[in-house]
Amino acid sequence: MGADSEDAVKQLSLLMEQVETPLKRSFQNVHQGYPKETLMRFLKAREWNVSKAHKMIVDSLNWRIQNEIDSVLERPIVPVDLYRSIRDSQLVGLSGYTKEGLPVFAIGVGHSTYDKASVHYYVQSHIQINEYRDRIILPRLSQQFGRPVTSCVKVLDMTGLKLSALSQIKMLTSISTVDDLNYPEKTETYYVVNVPYIFSACWKVVKPLLQERTKKKVKVLSGCGRDELLKIMDYSSLPHFCRREGSGSSKHSSSDVDNCFSLDHPFHKELYGHIKEQASHRELIKMGSLHVSIPEPDPNDAKIVEVIQAEFQKMGEQDGSTNGHKD
Repeated sequence: MGADSEDAVKQLSLLMEQVETPLKRSFQNVHQGYPKETLMRFLKAREWNVSKAHKMIVDSLNWRIQNEIDSVLERPIVPVDLYRSIRDSQLVGLSGYTKEGLPVFAIGVGHSTYDKASVHYYVQSHIQINEYRDRIILPRLSQQFGRPVTSCVKVLDMTGLKLSALSQIKMLTSISTVDDLNYPEKTETYYVVNVPYIFSACWKVVKPLLQERTKKKVKVLSGCGRDELLKIMDYSSLPHFCRREGSGSSKHSSSDVDNCFSLDHPFHKELYGHIKEQASHRELIKMGSLHVSIPEPDPNDAKIVEVIQAEFQKMGEQDGSTNGHKD
């Protein structure tokens, strides 16, 4: 880190000392003993502009307080059958760790349908995974390695991506906006695997719109990406959909214990067990979904969504004219 970066961290640290007590308390949940690394994440997200990073972090802390994010790990999604339905339609899980000790989160983009519950439950579930990662998994790894471990890698499986995914763009935009504004710079690298034509076509038009920092993070791998991913992780940490070429659907391949999307996978059992245990310590458990306010997306991100929508529609029209129907 250069002298300018060090100076920016010091300036932001001084500004954070002046925020109100409730924000300071929430900030402790965010930094988990690593305030400097946390400030650096927000600074990176705002190109090292101290005033913009300060506004971003204060806005994020206010969002946490207004939406009770600090107690989200005490709010189980019940009954368990509803939570199982969410896990079956919002495909995400922890498959293992890289050789450097970063958590590997797998996401089944193509087969996630988001059609078994309200948007509020899906956003709540996503935030709970984020908070469990940041408050339980990463501090545990930091302690284990004796150094700050503050980020993860994500493997995105595009198997099954269809034009009908256009209907899920609002949901995905909500989730990505929550991440961009409140969990910045938490992902070191996005590995994209099992790529169909529809993704390649969209990536071609979206890539030029991305910030250079984001572009460098995205690596589109050939096939299931197994050989490339084995350079950074052991076979046991590979997501189930990367374990062999032609393994097919990320949703149904492999057993439930191997399938990191399944509620029966050790990660999800541990996560859900933790939330239920935390809830049992509260006298009053609020039932129902957590209604989180979704911040307004960055104008550049909104533009990217428009481009994706336009590209999907264009492909749908082409498909309709050649096949006589749309996907």
